[in-house]
Formats: sequence, C-alpha cells, structure tokens
Amino acid sequence: MNRLFVAYKPSGIGSNKFLYTLKRKYNDKKAGFAGTLDPFAKGVLLVGFGSHTKLFRFLNKTPKRYRATLWLGACSDSLDIDMVTKVENVNECSLDDVQHAVSSLEGKLEYEPPIFSAKRINGARAYDLARRGEKVVLNTINSTIYEMKLLHYCHPFITFEATVSEGTYIRSLGKMIANKLGVACGSLSMLERLNEGQFFYENEKPIDIKSALNIPKNFYFGNQENVDYGRVLALEDFKVQEEGTYWLDNGKTISVITIKANKVKYELGRIEC
Repeated sequence: MNRLFVAYKPSGIGSNKFLYTLKRKYNDKKAGFAGTLDPFAKGVLLVGFGSHTKLFRFLNKTPKRYRATLWLGACSDSLDIDMVTKVENVNECSLDDVQHAVSSLEGKLEYEPPIFSAKRINGARAYDLARRGEKVVLNTINSTIYEMKLLHYCHPFITFEATVSEGTYIRSLGKMIANKLGVACGSLSMLERLNEGQFFYENEKPIDIKSALNIPKNFYFGNQENVDYGRVLALEDFKVQEEGTYWLDNGKTISVITIKANKVKYELGRIEC
C-alpha cells in the first residue's frame, strides 16, 4: 500500500510505538514517519506507507507550529514533565513581562539544544548518554522563530504558540522564556505540534502528492517510455535545464530527478500518486 497522510499522535506514547499501531491498523509493515515527537508531546505526525516513505525530503514541511505550556519553577533535565525533580515557588510575573519574554524570541536564534535530545555525539544519541549520567556537551544550533504568540498566563503556567523553522527545540524556547523572567527552572507541561508546513491533521486523509512537493516541476519532451523504464534521460529533452532537483508529472505517477554538471540523475523512479 502506498499512502501518505498526517496522523495525530497522542501524548504518552513514542513515535515509533505509535507507528506500530498504524501498521496494525492498515495491515502493512512498510511504513515510516518524518519529524519525531517526544513521548510526552502530541500532535501531527507525517506518515508514509510503501514507496511514499521516500517522499519526505521533498515535501514542504516548514514552518512548523507548536502550542506549548511552560511550567515556571518546574526543574527537569529533559525540560519537560517526564523528569521533574523538584518544583520551586516562583513569584508571579506581570502580564507585560511575560508578553515581552515570549515575543523577544522572534527572529534568528542561536542556542543550546536540550541534553535529552536525539543529537549525536560521536555516534551516540545525546539522550542515551544523558540517561547513563555521562557529560553531554552539544554545539549550539540556529533556528528561525517566525512568530511567538502568548495565549494565556495563569501563574505559574504560560501557554504560547511558536511558528518555527525545522529542527527547533520548543523545550529550549520554554527554558529561555523562564530565564528571561528571572526564573532558573522552567519545563514544558504540554507540547502539541499543530502543523508541519502545509500539513494539518485531517483524519488521516491521503495527501495529494503533486501539490505537496517542495521542489519545482519540470517537463520532459522526450519519449515517455524512457521515464517509465528508468532509461537515461538527455538534458536537451527538458524544458528547464538549470541545475537543481525537479519532479516530473507522469500522469498517475511522478518521478524526481536532479540536474547537475549537464547530466540528469534519477532521485526517485516512478512513485504512484
């Protein structure tokens, strides 16, 4: 079965385990997902079955939008409620100060990712090293924060929405908000991914691949059988001949090609739509 859709992962289950439930639901073993969600997080998860798992890197998955609740005073190495060790009493903040702390994160941001993250250090996952009690030192990363919106403040909880570039750690944003308010500890008590680019949850409705691709369309004027059978394609048979990655409309299928150094290379053969 070839299928691409947005699922909604509930909190309390890992992304891999949730995928297993979808495999059982659709009675298919070949499946994958893009953009792991932490077990405590919930929200949209882009899922592919069959050959559609190969499409993830060509889809328009950014910007991403999240809704989160920050618990001021909750101390956790993972920056979420999964590992809270203590809760400190924190003085109530003014609404203006909270608003400023949230909105001040908009723009280009350089920061440290959480030590409990999937980042690799010498081949090992950071969260595996952290769980073993080993010292974890991660390089700073860069993210673009397109919008930070304060939704609600009921001390000690701050609920906000963040529209961000791919690879942004919302848990780190929560920590930064707490620090800007003069609070040493702050952890997320709720995290929900609302969308990934143009992808929203619609009851696992199949995605129209041709409208979801994040690469330009090209046109092949040669013999269509060359594409159908994966034969070598001549550059002069394409409408667009500049270097880049493009998709081809074969009717009921698509193909993805790359043009580089005056040569045409298949990235993906024919994928059913």
